[in-house]
Amino acid sequence: MKLKLTLWFLGLLLKRAQRRKPRFREQLERVKRLDWGIATEDLATARYYRMTPQGIETGKGLPVDLDLELRFSDADTALKVLKKPTQQAFLDGMMAGKVRLVGDSADMTKLQKLLKYL
Repeated sequence: MKLKLTLWFLGLLLKRAQRRKPRFREQLERVKRLDWGIATEDLATARYYRMTPQGIETGKGLPVDLDLELRFSDADTALKVLKKPTQQAFLDGMMAGKVRLVGDSADMTKLQKLLKYL
């Protein structure tokens, strides 16, 4: 339940940043479009985010056409990594086999640059 609420709140923060933070909008203009999602491996908890300069759409589930997916072994691992989303936290999770990146790592870099401005 905590993870679902956290992912929903992340969507709220993204929409708010797009409305209020010029640096976030600037970075989003450079990226053009980024469709990504976060889920547990069993897909019990999943949420997607479609980000364009015109707006941010979010919803439950994990569509198949996403550019990037972050898959976590369980909800506790997801919460632990998402609370401090540093590059090192993701790398440590990947090395331990608790975090899996589905998609292009360049998209992950774009996402991290965007999230800096939340």
